[in-house]
Amino acid sequence: MRAKQQFTLPPAPDLSAEITAQADGFARVCGIDEAGRGPLAGPVVAAAVVLPTGYELPGLNDSKKLTARRREQLFEQLMADPQVHKCIATATVAEIDELNILRATHLAMARAAQGLEPQPDFCLIDGLPVPGFPLPSTNLVKGDARSLSIAAASVLAKVTRDRYMCKLAAEYPQYGFERHAGYGTKAHLQAIKQYGITPHHRRSFAPVAQMELPLGL
Repeated sequence: MRAKQQFTLPPAPDLSAEITAQADGFARVCGIDEAGRGPLAGPVVAAAVVLPTGYELPGLNDSKKLTARRREQLFEQLMADPQVHKCIATATVAEIDELNILRATHLAMARAAQGLEPQPDFCLIDGLPVPGFPLPSTNLVKGDARSLSIAAASVLAKVTRDRYMCKLAAEYPQYGFERHAGYGTKAHLQAIKQYGITPHHRRSFAPVAQMELPLGL
């Protein structure tokens, strides 16, 4: 199954890509998405989701198009539904610094897909191609706006990571992680200059590396 380079986005994500893969002989199709490639701190989180045939969840969409409150509501509904098979996985800051962010993201995605029980026959991955992915797969550019299972994965990954960053905020209140989730905002960069970096900052990312500061509080 090959992703088309030219396409028209549907009004909302649907199951067309999943149905196409199933018509090609792949019975168990999952959607994969990630959150946290761009921040200066925290892990990258990926989720893999297999939806039941004909699944519907009003309002489910690309997580970037949803309010934080709506994402939380959809997260709880997806997590509580036993018919929705899901796995959430991470790549740590240490892995990001060792591998680079792209390879660490692919690692988190592979962990999420392989963590599904049973494992999927085919994976729809949001974004660009993932070379060497351990399971049969294709990429879908803007997949979180096209595929319902990728949209579900985007919500699970985003909310999981945001909750994690809120926990870090309680441990490191001076950095404001609960507001910017580790992204390089002006306030975050100012906090790094004032307090140094934490063990949760990505030393391989230029704005952090260039400061050459010791570990913070």
